[in-house]
Amino acid sequence: MLYPLFFEPVYKNIIWGGRDFERLFNRQLPEGKIGESWEICCHKNGMSIVSNGSLKGLTLKEIIERYKEEILGVKCTNTSTFPLLIKFIDAKDKLSIQVHPDDDYALLNEGDMGKTEMWYIIDAKEDAKLIYGVKMGTSKEDFKKAILDGNLEEYVNYVNVKKGDCVFIPSGTVHAILDGIVVAEIQQNSDTTYRVYDYNRVDSKGMKRDLHVEKALDVINFDFEGKVDKKNEIVYDGFKVENIAECKYFAVDKISVNKCYKDKCSGETFHAYTAVEGEGELIHNNINYKINSGNSFLMPSSIGEYEIRGNITLLKSYL
Repeated sequence: MLYPLFFEPVYKNIIWGGRDFERLFNRQLPEGKIGESWEICCHKNGMSIVSNGSLKGLTLKEIIERYKEEILGVKCTNTSTFPLLIKFIDAKDKLSIQVHPDDDYALLNEGDMGKTEMWYIIDAKEDAKLIYGVKMGTSKEDFKKAILDGNLEEYVNYVNVKKGDCVFIPSGTVHAILDGIVVAEIQQNSDTTYRVYDYNRVDSKGMKRDLHVEKALDVINFDFEGKVDKKNEIVYDGFKVENIAECKYFAVDKISVNKCYKDKCSGETFHAYTAVEGEGELIHNNINYKINSGNSFLMPSSIGEYEIRGNITLLKSYL
Protein backbone atom coordinates (compact mmCIF):
# COMPACT_ATOMS: atom_id res chain seq x y z
CA MET A 1 0.00 0.00 0.00
CA LEU A 2 1.35 3.42 -0.93
CA TYR A 3 1.77 6.16 1.65
CA PRO A 4 2.93 9.81 1.88
CA LEU A 5 6.42 10.03 0.36
CA PHE A 6 9.16 12.31 1.71
CA PHE A 7 12.48 12.76 -0.11
CA GLU A 8 16.11 13.69 0.40
CA PRO A 9 16.84 17.17 -1.05
CA VAL A 10 19.18 17.45 -4.03
CA TYR A 11 21.42 20.49 -3.52
CA LYS A 12 22.97 22.56 -6.32
CA ASN A 13 26.14 24.61 -5.72
CA ILE A 14 25.72 27.67 -7.98
CA ILE A 15 27.69 30.89 -8.41
CA TRP A 16 24.80 33.10 -7.20
CA GLY A 17 23.70 30.89 -4.27
CA GLY A 18 23.89 31.38 -0.52
CA ARG A 19 23.19 29.72 2.84
CA ASP A 20 19.66 30.92 3.64
CA PHE A 21 18.19 27.40 3.72
CA GLU A 22 20.04 27.03 7.03
CA ARG A 23 18.30 30.08 8.49
CA LEU A 24 14.84 29.52 7.03
CA PHE A 25 14.55 25.73 7.22
CA ASN A 26 17.10 24.78 9.90
CA ARG A 27 18.99 22.57 7.46
CA GLN A 28 22.49 21.15 7.50
CA LEU A 29 23.87 22.16 4.11
CA PRO A 30 26.91 20.93 2.22
CA GLU A 31 29.73 23.42 1.74
CA GLY A 32 29.50 26.07 -0.93
CA LYS A 33 27.01 28.52 -2.39
CA ILE A 34 23.80 26.51 -2.33
CA GLY A 35 21.57 28.11 -4.92
CA GLU A 36 18.93 25.40 -5.31
CA SER A 37 17.40 22.56 -3.35
CA TRP A 38 15.47 20.20 -5.63
CA GLU A 39 12.67 18.91 -3.41
CA ILE A 40 10.69 16.60 -5.69
CA CYS A 41 12.44 15.77 -8.95
CA CYS A 42 12.71 13.01 -11.52
CA HIS A 43 15.19 14.37 -14.06
CA LYS A 44 18.56 13.33 -15.46
CA ASN A 45 20.11 16.30 -13.63
CA GLY A 46 18.55 15.51 -10.27
CA MET A 47 16.70 12.53 -8.80
CA SER A 48 14.65 12.34 -5.60
CA ILE A 49 15.31 9.46 -3.22
CA VAL A 50 12.61 8.40 -0.74
CA SER A 51 13.58 9.08 2.87
CA ASN A 52 10.75 7.30 4.74
CA GLY A 53 8.82 4.04 4.98
CA SER A 54 9.11 0.74 3.14
CA LEU A 55 10.22 2.41 -0.11
CA LYS A 56 13.08 4.27 1.57
CA GLY A 57 16.20 4.39 -0.60
CA LEU A 58 14.36 3.97 -3.90
CA THR A 59 14.35 6.76 -6.48
CA LEU A 60 11.17 8.46 -7.60
CA LYS A 61 11.85 7.04 -11.07
CA GLU A 62 11.95 3.48 -9.71
CA ILE A 63 8.70 3.96 -7.79
CA ILE A 64 6.92 5.39 -10.82
CA GLU A 65 8.11 2.45 -12.94
CA ARG A 66 6.45 0.11 -10.42
CA TYR A 67 3.31 2.09 -9.60
CA LYS A 68 2.83 4.65 -12.36
CA GLU A 69 -0.94 5.15 -12.25
CA GLU A 70 -1.13 4.75 -8.48
CA ILE A 71 1.47 7.51 -8.09
CA LEU A 72 0.69 9.92 -10.93
CA GLY A 73 -3.02 9.38 -11.60
CA VAL A 74 -5.09 8.93 -14.72
CA LYS A 75 -4.61 12.56 -15.82
CA CYS A 76 -0.91 11.87 -16.31
CA THR A 77 -1.23 9.74 -19.45
CA ASN A 78 1.29 11.40 -21.77
CA THR A 79 4.44 10.85 -19.73
CA SER A 80 6.24 8.01 -17.98
CA THR A 81 7.94 10.31 -15.47
CA PHE A 82 6.98 12.83 -12.82
CA PRO A 83 5.76 15.87 -14.81
CA LEU A 84 6.89 18.58 -12.37
CA LEU A 85 10.10 19.75 -10.75
CA ILE A 86 9.68 21.39 -7.34
CA LYS A 87 12.57 23.31 -5.83
CA PHE A 88 13.71 26.11 -3.53
CA ILE A 89 15.97 28.87 -4.88
CA ASP A 90 18.25 31.01 -2.71
CA ALA A 91 19.35 34.05 -4.72
CA LYS A 92 22.06 35.55 -2.57
CA ASP A 93 23.25 37.25 -5.76
CA LYS A 94 21.19 37.98 -8.86
CA LEU A 95 20.52 35.21 -11.37
CA SER A 96 21.34 35.61 -15.04
CA ILE A 97 18.78 37.29 -17.29
CA GLN A 98 17.28 34.29 -19.04
CA VAL A 99 14.38 32.69 -20.84
CA HIS A 100 12.98 29.17 -21.22
CA PRO A 101 11.69 27.62 -24.48
CA ASP A 102 8.32 25.95 -25.02
CA ASP A 103 7.93 22.20 -25.49
CA ASP A 104 8.23 22.13 -29.27
CA TYR A 105 11.43 24.17 -29.38
CA ALA A 106 13.01 22.40 -26.40
CA LEU A 107 12.28 18.90 -27.67
CA LEU A 108 13.65 19.74 -31.11
CA ASN A 109 16.81 21.50 -29.91
CA GLU A 110 17.56 20.09 -26.44
CA GLY A 111 15.80 16.74 -26.14
CA ASP A 112 14.08 18.09 -23.02
CA MET A 113 10.69 19.55 -22.17
CA GLY A 114 9.99 23.26 -22.26
CA LYS A 115 9.68 25.21 -19.06
CA THR A 116 6.71 27.11 -17.73
CA GLU A 117 7.11 27.88 -14.03
CA MET A 118 5.81 29.85 -11.08
CA TRP A 119 7.52 31.41 -8.06
CA TYR A 120 6.23 31.89 -4.55
CA ILE A 121 8.29 34.45 -2.62
CA ILE A 122 9.27 32.88 0.73
CA ASP A 123 11.66 35.60 1.87
CA ALA A 124 12.80 38.90 0.40
CA LYS A 125 14.94 41.82 1.46
CA GLU A 126 13.43 45.28 1.66
CA ASP A 127 12.77 46.74 -1.81
CA ALA A 128 13.46 43.38 -3.50
CA LYS A 129 13.01 43.24 -7.26
CA LEU A 130 12.63 40.73 -10.07
CA ILE A 131 13.10 41.03 -13.80
CA TYR A 132 9.77 39.99 -15.32
CA GLY A 133 9.35 40.43 -19.07
CA VAL A 134 10.72 43.13 -21.37
CA LYS A 135 9.69 46.79 -21.53
CA MET A 136 6.70 47.24 -23.80
CA GLY A 137 7.66 48.34 -27.30
CA THR A 138 11.00 46.50 -27.26
CA SER A 139 11.61 44.64 -30.52
CA LYS A 140 13.77 41.61 -31.17
CA GLU A 141 16.26 43.87 -32.96
CA ASP A 142 16.33 46.32 -29.98
CA PHE A 143 16.95 43.44 -27.61
CA LYS A 144 19.76 41.91 -29.67
CA LYS A 145 21.49 45.27 -30.04
CA ALA A 146 21.22 45.87 -26.27
CA ILE A 147 22.93 42.53 -25.61
CA LEU A 148 25.77 43.41 -27.98
CA ASP A 149 26.07 46.94 -26.56
CA GLY A 150 26.05 45.73 -22.95
CA ASN A 151 23.01 47.75 -21.84
CA LEU A 152 20.35 45.03 -21.72
CA GLU A 153 19.19 46.08 -18.25
CA GLU A 154 17.62 49.19 -19.82
CA TYR A 155 15.20 47.02 -21.83
CA VAL A 156 13.86 44.64 -19.17
CA ASN A 157 10.88 45.13 -16.88
CA TYR A 158 11.55 45.39 -13.13
CA VAL A 159 8.86 44.61 -10.53
CA ASN A 160 8.96 44.91 -6.74
CA VAL A 161 8.14 41.79 -4.75
CA LYS A 162 7.67 40.90 -1.10
CA LYS A 163 7.12 37.79 0.98
CA GLY A 164 3.94 35.99 -0.10
CA ASP A 165 3.88 37.28 -3.69
CA CYS A 166 3.33 34.86 -6.59
CA VAL A 167 4.80 35.20 -10.07
CA PHE A 168 3.71 33.09 -13.05
CA ILE A 169 6.31 32.73 -15.80
CA PRO A 170 5.14 31.11 -19.05
CA SER A 171 7.78 29.85 -21.45
CA GLY A 172 9.18 32.65 -23.57
CA THR A 173 9.25 35.15 -20.69
CA VAL A 174 12.49 37.03 -20.01
CA HIS A 175 13.09 36.86 -16.26
CA ALA A 176 15.60 36.85 -13.42
CA ILE A 177 15.45 36.54 -9.66
CA LEU A 178 17.56 39.36 -8.24
CA ASP A 179 19.60 39.34 -5.04
CA GLY A 180 18.12 38.88 -1.58
CA ILE A 181 15.18 36.64 -2.51
CA VAL A 182 14.27 33.04 -1.63
CA VAL A 183 11.52 31.37 -3.67
CA ALA A 184 9.68 28.10 -3.99
CA GLU A 185 9.50 27.18 -7.67
CA ILE A 186 7.01 24.81 -9.28
CA GLN A 187 7.78 24.11 -12.93
CA GLN A 188 7.61 21.66 -15.76
CA ASN A 189 10.08 18.80 -15.44
CA SER A 190 12.84 20.54 -17.37
CA ASP A 191 16.31 21.97 -16.81
CA THR A 192 16.65 23.97 -20.04
CA THR A 193 17.64 27.62 -19.61
CA TYR A 194 18.87 30.11 -22.19
CA ARG A 195 21.02 32.84 -20.63
CA VAL A 196 21.19 36.17 -22.44
CA TYR A 197 23.20 38.16 -19.87
CA ASP A 198 25.22 37.11 -16.81
CA TYR A 199 26.74 40.41 -15.60
CA ASN A 200 30.18 39.32 -16.89
CA ARG A 201 30.65 37.06 -13.85
CA VAL A 202 33.28 34.36 -13.63
CA ASP A 203 33.24 31.12 -11.64
CA SER A 204 35.87 29.83 -9.21
CA LYS A 205 38.06 28.88 -12.19
CA GLY A 206 37.83 32.34 -13.72
CA MET A 207 35.50 31.18 -16.49
CA LYS A 208 32.37 32.95 -17.69
CA ARG A 209 29.21 30.87 -17.95
CA ASP A 210 27.86 30.09 -21.41
CA LEU A 211 25.31 32.39 -23.01
CA HIS A 212 22.64 31.23 -25.48
CA VAL A 213 21.72 34.45 -27.25
CA GLU A 214 20.51 33.15 -30.62
CA LYS A 215 18.32 30.44 -29.10
CA ALA A 216 16.94 32.94 -26.59
CA LEU A 217 16.03 35.36 -29.37
CA ASP A 218 14.18 32.51 -31.10
CA VAL A 219 11.85 31.93 -28.14
CA ILE A 220 11.35 35.28 -26.34
CA ASN A 221 7.80 36.62 -26.24
CA PHE A 222 8.31 40.37 -26.73
CA ASP A 223 4.61 41.11 -26.11
CA PHE A 224 4.53 39.76 -22.53
CA GLU A 225 4.16 42.43 -19.84
CA GLY A 226 4.96 41.11 -16.37
CA LYS A 227 2.73 42.17 -13.49
CA VAL A 228 2.45 40.72 -9.98
CA ASP A 229 -1.28 40.40 -9.22
CA LYS A 230 -3.03 39.73 -5.93
CA LYS A 231 -4.99 36.48 -5.93
CA ASN A 232 -8.40 35.86 -4.37
CA GLU A 233 -8.41 33.97 -1.09
CA ILE A 234 -11.32 31.81 0.08
CA VAL A 235 -11.71 31.41 3.84
CA TYR A 236 -13.06 28.20 5.35
CA ASP A 237 -13.38 26.98 8.92
CA GLY A 238 -9.85 25.97 9.86
CA PHE A 239 -8.00 26.96 6.66
CA LYS A 240 -7.77 29.38 3.71
CA VAL A 241 -7.21 28.51 0.02
CA GLU A 242 -5.79 30.73 -2.70
CA ASN A 243 -5.31 29.49 -6.27
CA ILE A 244 -1.99 31.12 -7.21
CA ALA A 245 -1.26 29.44 -10.55
CA GLU A 246 -3.15 27.44 -13.15
CA CYS A 247 -2.08 26.41 -16.62
CA LYS A 248 -2.15 23.31 -18.82
CA TYR A 249 0.95 21.93 -17.05
CA PHE A 250 0.02 22.35 -13.38
CA ALA A 251 -2.12 24.12 -10.81
CA VAL A 252 -0.89 25.46 -7.48
CA ASP A 253 -2.96 26.36 -4.42
CA LYS A 254 -1.65 28.17 -1.37
CA ILE A 255 -3.24 26.54 1.67
CA SER A 256 -2.98 28.33 5.01
CA VAL A 257 -3.99 25.97 7.81
CA ASN A 258 -4.84 27.34 11.25
CA LYS A 259 -6.70 24.28 12.55
CA CYS A 260 -7.39 21.45 10.14
CA TYR A 261 -7.47 20.93 6.36
CA LYS A 262 -8.92 17.75 4.80
CA ASP A 263 -8.42 16.53 1.25
CA LYS A 264 -8.52 13.39 -0.88
CA CYS A 265 -6.54 11.87 -3.76
CA SER A 266 -9.14 9.92 -5.71
CA GLY A 267 -7.00 8.56 -8.55
CA GLU A 268 -7.03 11.50 -10.96
CA THR A 269 -3.83 13.29 -9.89
CA PHE A 270 -1.11 13.30 -7.25
CA HIS A 271 -0.88 16.13 -4.69
CA ALA A 272 2.63 17.50 -4.09
CA TYR A 273 3.06 19.72 -1.03
CA THR A 274 5.75 22.21 -0.11
CA ALA A 275 5.62 23.78 3.36
CA VAL A 276 6.73 27.41 3.20
CA GLU A 277 6.00 28.58 6.76
CA GLY A 278 4.97 27.21 10.17
CA GLU A 279 4.63 23.64 11.39
CA GLY A 280 2.00 20.96 11.62
CA GLU A 281 1.29 17.31 10.98
CA LEU A 282 -0.02 15.20 8.14
CA ILE A 283 -2.39 12.37 9.08
CA HIS A 284 -3.04 9.45 6.77
CA ASN A 285 -4.29 5.96 7.59
CA ASN A 286 -3.99 6.78 11.33
CA ILE A 287 -0.28 7.58 10.96
CA ASN A 288 1.03 11.05 11.87
CA TYR A 289 3.88 12.70 9.94
CA LYS A 290 5.55 15.82 11.33
CA ILE A 291 5.77 18.73 8.87
CA ASN A 292 8.09 21.69 9.30
CA SER A 293 8.74 24.71 7.10
CA GLY A 294 10.87 23.57 4.17
CA ASN A 295 9.44 20.03 4.02
CA SER A 296 8.06 18.70 0.73
CA PHE A 297 6.09 15.49 0.29
CA LEU A 298 4.14 13.64 -2.37
CA MET A 299 0.66 12.22 -1.91
CA PRO A 300 0.20 9.43 -4.50
CA SER A 301 -2.97 9.68 -6.59
CA SER A 302 -4.41 6.47 -5.09
CA ILE A 303 -3.84 7.39 -1.46
CA GLY A 304 -7.38 8.45 -0.58
CA GLU A 305 -8.29 10.73 2.30
CA TYR A 306 -5.83 12.64 4.48
CA GLU A 307 -5.72 15.74 6.68
CA ILE A 308 -3.23 18.38 7.72
CA ARG A 309 -3.36 20.01 11.15
CA GLY A 310 -1.45 22.82 12.79
CA ASN A 311 -0.48 26.36 11.96
CA ILE A 312 1.23 25.95 8.61
CA THR A 313 1.26 27.36 5.07
CA LEU A 314 1.76 24.99 2.17
CA LEU A 315 1.81 25.06 -1.61
CA LYS A 316 -0.23 22.23 -3.14
CA SER A 317 0.75 21.32 -6.72
CA TYR A 318 -1.32 19.03 -8.92
CA LEU A 319 -2.50 18.42 -12.49
